Amino acid sequence: MITFRASNVLNFAHAAMGMYIAFVYYGLRNFDVASTERGGDLVLPIIGLPTHVHIVDRPTVFTALMIALVLAAVLGVVVYALVFRPLRNAPPLARVIASLGVFLYLQSVMQLRSSETGAGSASLQLKSLLTNDVMHFGGVVVPTSSFLLAGFAVVAAVVLTMVYRYTRFGLATRAASEHETGAMLTGLSPDRLGFLNWVIATVFAGLAVILVAGVSGRLDPTETSLLVVPALAAALLGGLDSFAIATVAGLAISMAQSALGTFQSRSAWLPDWLPNGGLRQALPVVLILVAISLRGAQLPTREALVEGRLAQSPVPRRPLLATLVLVGLGVVALLTLDELWRLAIVVSVIAAIIALSSVVLTGYVGQISLAQYAFAGLAAFTTAKLALNGVGFPWAPLLAIALTVAVGVLVGLPAVRVRGMTLAVATIGAAIAIEELVFNSPSLNGLTNVPRPRLFGIDLGFLGVGHENFRPEFGVLTLVALAVSGLAVANWRRSPTGLRWLAVRSNERAAAAAGINVSATKLNAFAVSSMLAAIGGALLAYELPALSPQQFMVVGALAVLALCYLGGIASISGALIAGLMASGGILTQLQGGATAKASSYQFAVSGLVLIAVVILLPDGLSVGARRLVDRVWARA
Repeated sequence: MITFRASNVLNFAHAAMGMYIAFVYYGLRNFDVASTERGGDLVLPIIGLPTHVHIVDRPTVFTALMIALVLAAVLGVVVYALVFRPLRNAPPLARVIASLGVFLYLQSVMQLRSSETGAGSASLQLKSLLTNDVMHFGGVVVPTSSFLLAGFAVVAAVVLTMVYRYTRFGLATRAASEHETGAMLTGLSPDRLGFLNWVIATVFAGLAVILVAGVSGRLDPTETSLLVVPALAAALLGGLDSFAIATVAGLAISMAQSALGTFQSRSAWLPDWLPNGGLRQALPVVLILVAISLRGAQLPTREALVEGRLAQSPVPRRPLLATLVLVGLGVVALLTLDELWRLAIVVSVIAAIIALSSVVLTGYVGQISLAQYAFAGLAAFTTAKLALNGVGFPWAPLLAIALTVAVGVLVGLPAVRVRGMTLAVATIGAAIAIEELVFNSPSLNGLTNVPRPRLFGIDLGFLGVGHENFRPEFGVLTLVALAVSGLAVANWRRSPTGLRWLAVRSNERAAAAAGINVSATKLNAFAVSSMLAAIGGALLAYELPALSPQQFMVVGALAVLALCYLGGIASISGALIAGLMASGGILTQLQGGATAKASSYQFAVSGLVLIAVVILLPDGLSVGARRLVDRVWARA
């Protein structure tokens, strides 16, 4: 909420920033009295530098906490100065993408640090700053730390409310958040206010994660970074304006999640397919949808000095010729290169198909969806389940695609009322709900040895033995799917449907005044995009030897959108570039092959490059290259 007031940013990296500060604190305190380990190591989050530096021997709790909080203030200043200050007048999509870039970078780097130094939650001594005593209420045992955390939240909400309501700094921040132009005319500096607010927000985030990690005993880079979803649910219920309502909502969400977890563990009548903790994880999604339904149209906006320009959406040039050339090159590569290159080509092709779904929905219609990879996973699990139950090819993929389209339209219903950053919150919540309720379901465990796809008696299976592994027949199938999908998107872009999509992206009110049914246009785009994601997901069911929830985590969805924005979020060539840069794809093979460490480095580098592209080249690499070619051709 503080960062939204300061710079109109719903910071998806807020919990990731707090996660890094918590790693700093527990890294400083990580020493064993019985050994010679001195502790006092500062974890560095910059690729290319040492993983840690020693700054002090055996720091006390107070010393380590002060170092961590000072570093939190520095982190807030750096992130605001280098990332969000240059995007102050950019469209909401650019700010969301930039926050996702920070998220990807911090999460990936800390994942690398955990593996390189053994600084994971399993090895760090997560000794809580709060007492470990318990309180008894009848037959229920409640840790005292829970009440202390709630008290900390209440005190913080009261202090922040007083500061932002009665101090000159708070009044100036509120004035700048409501009308930046008017605030500047009165002599206020939005930059100075932004720096101070980002310092406050990052310090609070770091302190909160330090306390929570100590109580829970876990500090996982991915899990902790995703704590931002229930936090955003509480903030939306507070209208992104009221600290008191947001605090009450956050405490209510926490208690309701705990109660749902206990209820599910003790209820034998619940269906067996429901995974443990599924109801608890789905609760924030329900509350996000409630907040959007009740307050979506009234969520605050910010008056900026300059209206940011949307990403350019070029009309495809000679798509049929380009498709034939690319497919021909792909077929030649599949028939001449070795099995590892065939695997890389298939990975890139499937990733490009999924990226096309983001091009349609986010690039053409301006709806920021973070659930596309979840749609792909839903289609993959459905295809595998149907195939294992005797449904043959191509009927299993077609049924899975139909189901995914229906789910995609349901997820898109909030888009009728809201757009931009608020819709991004709703879709990331939906992605987590699908992951927890569907992918983790016991009935979907062990989906291995999916029957090979056959069409007209031709074996289109991917897996083989030895050099016959990763068969080119399946690669040709994926190339055909990409060609059909790409041509369809190109035709949609040039058709009246594509013009309606772009009109809605540009100005919904003007589009409605011109006679365009905005709601139907948005839902149509959600249906098309979920269909494209489902095509890629159905192919994954036959490409992967086994399906697991870890393959479709929300971090993967963020990476897909990030890569698509890198390539060009509003162009088909951008989706192709995203496929080339996908983890395990052609770029990975050029770099020497895929490993877990290489994938983490690739995510981290992608986060950095994404931030740079958002600021310097908002149209993406493909549009930038196209402009360069046109300029050279014009001079020639």
